[in-house]
Amino acid sequence: MITTPTAAVTSGAFRVEIRTSIEIDAAPAIVWGVLTDTAAYPEWNGFIVEWTGELARGERQNVLLQPPGGKPQRFRPRIVTLDAGRELVWLGRLGIPGVLDGRHRFVIEPLAGARARLRHEETLTGALVPALRRLLTETTPTGFERMNRELAARAEAAAA
Repeated sequence: MITTPTAAVTSGAFRVEIRTSIEIDAAPAIVWGVLTDTAAYPEWNGFIVEWTGELARGERQNVLLQPPGGKPQRFRPRIVTLDAGRELVWLGRLGIPGVLDGRHRFVIEPLAGARARLRHEETLTGALVPALRRLLTETTPTGFERMNRELAARAEAAAA
């Protein structure tokens, strides 16, 4: 059974932080397997509809986001942290540093009873934050929550 996801958004002049989480009735290894099987994303993920690239620290990724009600957005973040089974962090930039930088983080935490919590977070900073504030504080968190629910459903089906 998927528990209700949680979301929190904080916003400053040139910074937005999005923090979402969901508890999943599947072992952390299963959740990690679903998260990192990026080739399968088109089958189930309505937010990150495409993700290619070698999952290794320092490697560039090719990611296509489909924000709810918005236009698809393609970008090429670089993986800055990869702790297998636990954490994956990428850093994406729009143009040069300081225009719009996004540190996207997935963390899987073990819970009692062969369950897991997925934390799906992003910190966005830069000169474009004020112009994109509505997209970043309303649309993007909705996309995170959608992906969280879809990932949980896939992991729980795999665990059954």
